Amino acid sequence: MEVRQAPAKPEMLSGSLTTHVLNTATGLPAAGLALRLAKLGEPGGQWMELAHRWTDADGRCLPLLPPGQAEAGTYKLHFETAAYWQGLGHTCFYPFVEVVFTITDPAQKLHVPLLISPYSYTTYRGS
Repeated sequence: MEVRQAPAKPEMLSGSLTTHVLNTATGLPAAGLALRLAKLGEPGGQWMELAHRWTDADGRCLPLLPPGQAEAGTYKLHFETAAYWQGLGHTCFYPFVEVVFTITDPAQKLHVPLLISPYSYTTYRGS
């Protein structure tokens, strides 16, 4: 059996970084959640902020690294979960979530979803 793949979109070929935040307590996207992207500088190990976004009604935001702007290195996504939960009238255990990851191939499209509830979170490398 031959397996065929859909042709890649041109904007996906040069790489980008996206995220998607879902509220697992409601089963809905986490709209209005603030997040920041930073890159670990070399040498010295200082974090440099690259982007600041808010999620839209679908729990997504504009690409954090548009096509062609990714570089190899260590990155951190910082999600402001306390403010999000407070806005919904809830308290939470984790005031923020930080996901640190390494980009080794800047040409690859990277997607880092975050699933949140007031007392837990999960993340994984998506596609």
